[in-house]
Amino acid sequence: MKISEEKLLWIYTKMLTQRMLEEKILELIPTGKLTGHFHLGIGEEATFIGACAALEDKDYLLPTHRGLGCVIGKGISLNKIMADIYGKATGTTKGKGGVLRICDASLGVLGLSATLGGIFPIAMGAALSSKLLKDARITLAIFGDGQSNRGTFHEALNLASVWELPVVYLCENNHYAISMPQRKAMAIKNIADRAKGYGIPGKVVDGNDALAVYKITLEAVNRAREGKGPSLIEAKTYRWRPHYEGEGATYRDTKEVVAWKKRCPIRRFRKSLIDLKLLDPLQDEKIKERIAQEIDEAVKFAEESPMPRPEDALDDLFSSSIME
Repeated sequence: MKISEEKLLWIYTKMLTQRMLEEKILELIPTGKLTGHFHLGIGEEATFIGACAALEDKDYLLPTHRGLGCVIGKGISLNKIMADIYGKATGTTKGKGGVLRICDASLGVLGLSATLGGIFPIAMGAALSSKLLKDARITLAIFGDGQSNRGTFHEALNLASVWELPVVYLCENNHYAISMPQRKAMAIKNIADRAKGYGIPGKVVDGNDALAVYKITLEAVNRAREGKGPSLIEAKTYRWRPHYEGEGATYRDTKEVVAWKKRCPIRRFRKSLIDLKLLDPLQDEKIKERIAQEIDEAVKFAEESPMPRPEDALDDLFSSSIME
């Protein structure tokens, strides 16, 4: 598969954007200006950005709670993302959802369910609408390894398979469901093996290899767009940070964390681009400087944005067609 220089640099830039944005969040948390809990995906950039690179603008996305990379990859502006992080009225949910509920229907980002595991039937419903409307849209649902033990996972995959819906289920397997290691929560080694029970493709990919994630997701996306039904992908990766910021994370061996950091997806991808002569140190620094400037501008935008008004608390909660 030949990938354009533009696509390769797009993937690298978006991965860097996710990393640098989340590092900025770590700097800002102690200021007390941010709202909510933060589940950072530092170390998992290749999974999120590689998968989103396979989507078209019209396609639907249901991100995980660790999904800042997803919404960056789908095109939501850093200004809106940062406004959501600050809980401001200029965010995608106008101060109602915070970082966990970033949502923009105009870009196909359908948001995160209020319960982990709730995205599975929602993704199936979105894919069903695409099939009925024949609009050629694909739905990508990204979830963690722990969520694959929920009943909604199995029910949705079963019916999506029966109806041959255009949906791709991507498991971001970072090996821990909060503090529960995968080996203690399921008897199988590969979550992708569960696809066999529903008669759909199930494939494992190195989640720290952005190109590998992109290629396998694109294959599943094309299959779905051709009307051949859903797929299950398992991207094996690792979060460098705790489950959420402030958690002790004493359940992980330090040597394990260090070993995974040596497999940094960004450093790995940067080396590939340099080897291909698509990137040099000077160009790399310019990309980082541009991203840093965009992030600083987004912080300024968020800090200067208004807080949501109490009288607007019920806005956007109900469809106007239902209320009329």
